[in-house]
Formats: sequence, structure tokens, C-alpha cells
Amino acid sequence: MDKIEEKIIKLIDDNRDKIIEFAREVYSHPELGYKEKRTSQKVYEILKENSEEIEDGLAITGVKAYLKKKEKDELNIALIGELDAVVSPNNKCADKETGACHACGHHAQLAGIIGAAIALSDTEIKSSFAGNVTFFAVPSEEYGEVEFKLSLKEKNLIKYGGGKSELIRVGAFDDIDISVVHHSDPDGADITIGDSTNNGFVSKVTKYKGKASHAAATPYLGINAVNASSLGLNAIAYQRETFKDEDCVRVHSIITKGGGLVNVIPDEVIIESLVRANNVEAIEDASKKVDRAFKSGALAVGAEIEIITAPGYLPVIPLVPLKSMLDIANEILPNGKVKEIEKGAHTAGSSDVGDLTHIMPVLKFSTGGVKGALHSADFEVIDEEIAYIATAKMMALTAYRLLKDNSKEGIEIKKNFIPKFTIEEYKQYMDKFENVFKKNYNQI
Repeated sequence: MDKIEEKIIKLIDDNRDKIIEFAREVYSHPELGYKEKRTSQKVYEILKENSEEIEDGLAITGVKAYLKKKEKDELNIALIGELDAVVSPNNKCADKETGACHACGHHAQLAGIIGAAIALSDTEIKSSFAGNVTFFAVPSEEYGEVEFKLSLKEKNLIKYGGGKSELIRVGAFDDIDISVVHHSDPDGADITIGDSTNNGFVSKVTKYKGKASHAAATPYLGINAVNASSLGLNAIAYQRETFKDEDCVRVHSIITKGGGLVNVIPDEVIIESLVRANNVEAIEDASKKVDRAFKSGALAVGAEIEIITAPGYLPVIPLVPLKSMLDIANEILPNGKVKEIEKGAHTAGSSDVGDLTHIMPVLKFSTGGVKGALHSADFEVIDEEIAYIATAKMMALTAYRLLKDNSKEGIEIKKNFIPKFTIEEYKQYMDKFENVFKKNYNQI
């Protein structure tokens, strides 16, 4: 390490208590996507003290802080932290009203960018490298509460359900050249460098409309929306053999409304679904089959159906793990368990990081210090030094090494990257998944 890097480490260590206190505060007040007002304000307060320009209210709750005054033609590195929590009501730290819980580790990302901002804002440090660093707190990575997000869309507050997707759309990533992202990982390693491939998806809200009637006296006068939904969901299961194993298709649904009183024929059922696969063609194919299955349920009982399909996330295109990030990990944890991501590793989960990987270089690392399965009741932080402090050091030192020596390494990464989409092409691609199907099978 050079003297600047040593100073970065010292400043983060000196502010250890502040960083951990912030992480605990966010962890104890989890908020769901596009509702992260309290979390956003906490982030804003600290970043405002450690940046020269700051914007908030981006995609409703996003905060974007520039280490230095914005300059044209300079390399700009984004350190990204996600504001939202996931629904995990059985976790001991879950909010009792919403079920929200940081069982995803997003609060550790925020601790990372806060710690990096505190260190890099030192006058000597920020004058030691070319280019700029942007500390970017982004909303709604978890793609839940689909109906709520559709309501925001109807009010023209957003267009896309994912926070990074929406931020790309509104131009908030236009001045970013390279993004650095993080995730908590309970697999036993202290730091893992690199990213796996994963699945992309589209989302659906399916509404069955039937006809209410007395369930015992006159069931023949009703149209049972629950029966329609049951047939539709079962029909999806019968599609399984048509999905190729290599496409890693996943279809999962929840019923958010399914009748009122047990003695009344249910006249409305609402289902939220995600349709995932590891490539665009397979997503489109599975989406059509799911629609066909849902339609069959309505057709069978003579119900009305509405299927609202919206774009979700793109599959991740991972970069080769960066050697300098591996070096950093070994330097900050010389006795720790540090590894590169396994070649060919894949997860069936999804993230809006995938959208970013289609338009710019994205560097990924994970830190441990947690146990239990992600998004589950048993997820918890067990080592704050790894979960929060090591994350901050990785964020700060990665940005510094990309920008030192006149941004030599960062410029090389940008030069060698070939984007899959321009911003406009990306928006065109996303918009083609927008679709609303309506049909009343009681009228045929």
C-alpha cells in the first residue's frame, strides 16, 4: 500500500464506531422499495458532509453525492449502496407492521459507501487522484410489492419497478463510467471478488374477475375466481417439461387477494408472479407460456382475466474478477479467507445490477460477516468488522486504485468494455415487455 492507501485505511478505522452505528441504525429501521424515506435521509445527512455536490429525490428516494465538483471528460466511479429491505416477517429484526428486514445485507452496502465517503473526502486523499467518485444510494433493488409499484407508475412517479432500471431511464447514470457494487454473502468467505451470472425476469399481475354468489345456496349463479386461479397456477406447472434445463427457468407466484367470506363465491383473485430465466429468449418464451396457462383458467370457468406484464431485470453479464481488487482484499485481511468467484458460477436469483452490466463495466465483490440464508428468517450479522468495515475499505480502495496514476486502470477498463445497449436501446428493450391483456371468457 502507498501512503494514501494507508491513510484511507486509518480514516475508516478511526471512524469505525460511526460507520457501525449508522449500519445498526439502518438495520433497525428497514424500509421497502420506493418507500425508503427515513433511510434516504440518514444517507443524505452523512454524504452531504463528505461531498461537494449532492442530489436527492432521484427515482423518489435515491441520493447521489459527488466527491468533487462535477467536471466534463473525467472518469467517474460510482460506489453503489441499495436503500431497500426485503420482506422477511419471521426474522427477529423484521418490522412488525411491514415485515421488512435487511435480510439482504443492503444496509452493509450503505455502510460501505458511507465509510468510503468519510475517508475519500479527506483533502489530501481526494487531491491525490484524477477523476471523481460518486456515492450512489439507490432505491428498490428488491422487486416486490408489484401492485404498489404499478400504482406509482399510474401516477407517473416511476416507469420501471427496479431502482437502477428507473435511474438509468431518467439519466442518473449518464455521467457514470464504472460502477462498483457489493453484496453480503453467508457462504463462509470473508471477501469474494467477482460476480456470477444470474437470471433476468419479467413481472406479472394477473387479475381474475368472477361473480359473487352464495356459496351454499346458489353457487351455480356465481363464477369462482379462485377456481380460475387454481387452474391457471396448475397449468403453469404443466409447462415445466417444455423449459430447457440450461435456461434455468423459474416461475413463482403469490396470491395477494383471494376472496372475502368463505360462504361467498370469490369474485376476484389477484396473483403476482415473476418469470425468470438466464437469457432474454427464454424469458420471452416462458412469459408467453405463463400467459397461456393463466388464460386457460379463466376460459375453463368463464371468468374475466387481466394480465399486466412489466419489464423486470436483465441477466448479469459478469466481468473477469479484477486482480487489483483481489490484491486489496488480501491486503486489508491478510489472515482472512479471500477468494475469487468460481468460474461459471450461476444463481437463479435476479438483481437490477444486471441492467447496469449491459451498459457499463460493473465490478462486484461480496463480504461475509453474516450467517443464514439470504432473504430468510435466520439471516443475521455476526461480524461487523467484516460486514461493514471491510466493505468500506474495499469500496474506498477500489475507487482509489481505479483513479490513481491519472485514472490509468479505470480508463483501461472503460476502453475495453463493449456495451450491449446504449441508454436509448436499453429503454427500447425494456418497453417492449410492457403489455396488458384483457379478455372476458364469460362472453364467448
